[in-house]
Amino acid sequence: MVVLIEISEESSSSLTNKFDVFLSFRGEDTRNNFTDHLLKALKEATIETFFDDEEIQIGEFLKPELENAIKSSRASIIVLSKNYASSTWCLEELALIMEQPKHNVFPIFYHVNPSDVRKQRNSFGDAMADHKQRMERESDEKKRSELAKKIEKWKKALTEVADMKGKEANGRETKLIEEIVKDISSRLELHKRSEIPKLIGMESSVRTITSFLNDASSHTTDLLTIWGMAGIGKTHLADYIFKSHYLEFESSCFLEDIERRCTSQKRLLKLQKQLLKDIRATSWMDIDNVKAATSKIENSLFRKRTFLVLDGINDSEQLDALIGTKGLHPGSKIIITSKNGSLTEKCKLFETQVPPKHTKHLLHGLNNRDSLQLLTWHAFGCHEPNEGDKKEMKKVVQYCKGHPLALKVLGSSYRTEDTTWEEIIESLCERP
Repeated sequence: MVVLIEISEESSSSLTNKFDVFLSFRGEDTRNNFTDHLLKALKEATIETFFDDEEIQIGEFLKPELENAIKSSRASIIVLSKNYASSTWCLEELALIMEQPKHNVFPIFYHVNPSDVRKQRNSFGDAMADHKQRMERESDEKKRSELAKKIEKWKKALTEVADMKGKEANGRETKLIEEIVKDISSRLELHKRSEIPKLIGMESSVRTITSFLNDASSHTTDLLTIWGMAGIGKTHLADYIFKSHYLEFESSCFLEDIERRCTSQKRLLKLQKQLLKDIRATSWMDIDNVKAATSKIENSLFRKRTFLVLDGINDSEQLDALIGTKGLHPGSKIIITSKNGSLTEKCKLFETQVPPKHTKHLLHGLNNRDSLQLLTWHAFGCHEPNEGDKKEMKKVVQYCKGHPLALKVLGSSYRTEDTTWEEIIESLCERP
């Protein structure tokens, strides 16, 4: 059994990216104006940004920390200003950024024309000509050859970044910065990121499910059903797993409390649209019926390696509407939470020629030690109870029989209400 408490996302080792954004810019052009204001806005939006604050950059090669920062960032903002190409370090950053797989690139054309960047004209042409002249003056044949290759690499990177969709900074910078931050938040799906819970009890559940997610031996879609009685921790466990692993997939979605939210066709359609939005499907807003939404979901899931968590399923028809029958992209993973462990295999996806591989994971109650720790956390905000409270708290633990929701409710009641453990036990004994 797994129960969760809140800790900051930074404490999780599951996320492989150290930064959300790497900021590449020419210091003499924008450090004390546009880039400074952009950095402030990114920080205020809690977008973790790498920013090299050194004025002087010496040598041909990137500092190791810069190279590591680029490789450990999910995205890069490149502020292409008048003197950007005159810096070999900026060009080296750019070339490395453009080489990164699955890396979001946000070019900002700061008072420069994208076509000048693409074709290396005006200040960009002058800078590249200077680099070429320096290469031709180099007497060491090996260094000259290396520099010639670098120049070709830089030119290719400039052309590629200029061909990308970016923002042009020629007007109100405040509005532009707001648009950049909004765009980055959307494309990096930062709305999915929140505090990752910490486990109390039977961490083996997490190991089992993490192993399921990491299993690449099957070329079909894999499904896992977390099942057990109400309040046993299914949603919390799924929440922990999703927040720890969603970045490892091309697209992802967590639909919570489906049983309560899916009480009509209209509400089911709303859930389908949320799924389509989260997996970044196209042309979904005008869909007006469940059948059309299911078809759109099928086509979208078939094209991308996707991680879905469908929480609180109580009807196989909900699964039919939310995942369809076409099948998902190889390597996709679906986690379903339900009170019924056999419900998943009743959906139509299992009637296909190549049915998915299905695993069930039953959650049990907490043992006495973990129950006491959870009760203590909700009552006092710590992990160890006072000696004076321990005897009565153990009686509460015995009454709850390892049920985490009951422990949470009673612990929170002690913390927020003017009551004692003796009064709580007395009220419990009065119940039939």
